[in-house]
Amino acid sequence: MIKAVIFDLDGSMVDSMWIWRSIDIEYLGRFHIDLPDKLQADIEGMSFSETAAYFKERFALPDSLEQIKADWNHMAWDKYEREVPLKEGVKEFLDYCKAHHILLGIATSNSRQLVETVVRAHHLESYFDCIMTACEVEKGKPAPDIYLAVSDALQIDPTECLVFEDIVPGIQAGRLAGMQVCAVYDQYSAYQDEEKRRLADYYIYNYKELMEYGIFTDQ
Repeated sequence: MIKAVIFDLDGSMVDSMWIWRSIDIEYLGRFHIDLPDKLQADIEGMSFSETAAYFKERFALPDSLEQIKADWNHMAWDKYEREVPLKEGVKEFLDYCKAHHILLGIATSNSRQLVETVVRAHHLESYFDCIMTACEVEKGKPAPDIYLAVSDALQIDPTECLVFEDIVPGIQAGRLAGMQVCAVYDQYSAYQDEEKRRLADYYIYNYKELMEYGIFTDQ
């Protein structure tokens, strides 16, 4: 029986991955640096803070880590508030979970400022029992730290949690935490689909498909 559902944010609960390529191009352009072809793959799963440290070291940036993160938050804030939609069927699924007393959490590699912005923009404040960022735990995904921390905060055994993830490191993190994992289709991780299907317990294109798996039929 599933007693808690934990969402990754970007690419899993909201359609936001398209934002970051343009931000990376603009941000690195300030330092006259071209965007490396495989940068997104190199930073997948890293926390916001880990990503800032990676950028600072790899590109020899003169700014402090706090300044790098502040710049990214500033560049992304308006888009998260106005242009980032929920994935299809998310709101209906959240309503189902609340009606069936299933606890809800978010475990994101993004910043707290941006996750709270998107939750507020879609009026979801009352749904989530725990929102946690990977900056608040020791290691980002694929380490299981953030998922274990959320299940601990919810006081639910990991084996009774279902995770929604769109990238391989996130799926690995959920599995290492001992949780069931449902992979979510996202255009920006479509090249990983074969491995996502192999690693995850379930795979969906949108949240309206969930009942077809019968995961919640005995709730």
